[in-house]
Amino acid sequence: MEFILARAGDLSPLLNRALGRYRYRVFIETLGWQLDTPPGIERDRFDRPETVHVIARDDQHAIVGYARLLPTTGPYLLGEMFPQLMNGLPPPCSEDVWELSRFAVMDLRGARTGGATQRPSALAVDILQLAADYVERRGGKRLISVSPLAMERLLRRTGFHVHRAAPPVMIEGHPTFACWIELAGRPPCAPHGNAATCQF
Repeated sequence: MEFILARAGDLSPLLNRALGRYRYRVFIETLGWQLDTPPGIERDRFDRPETVHVIARDDQHAIVGYARLLPTTGPYLLGEMFPQLMNGLPPPCSEDVWELSRFAVMDLRGARTGGATQRPSALAVDILQLAADYVERRGGKRLISVSPLAMERLLRRTGFHVHRAAPPVMIEGHPTFACWIELAGRPPCAPHGNAATCQF
């Protein structure tokens, strides 16, 4: 397993295309999200050169997990698109808080071939650990995430202190919620693969 943590502007064109295809297959083809995006590629206006990506790839360089990091001091998904998920409270705007979005742990090739890499919960821990390390080095203390309600169980299995910011809301037929992920007291870092390739 290989982990890549890098700003979008530092990813190769090949990896950028592979990431766009992975997100399309996960969020549009598999989860059925209705997004305005080019055919076969999923990107939005929050994918800027400074946007931080956490990517997990298997031994054949297929993407099997992903998360996106955005500071809440600038434009981000919850604040701009889904403020209703805060149930009347203002979306965070603080150096202490970063947004984790487009979080996915899905082996698309394994789904076709019957192959497997590692348990989704273990891979989710690795991705969250890398995201937490990055954010903590920049003074952050919490993550906030816009997630389908079905993701809540997986997030709780990671060992992080995870709790709802507000009750779930139906968005395009899917129960969706804003989720706090506290970085204090997180589980010890024990990656389930090769050391991460980090670019800052």
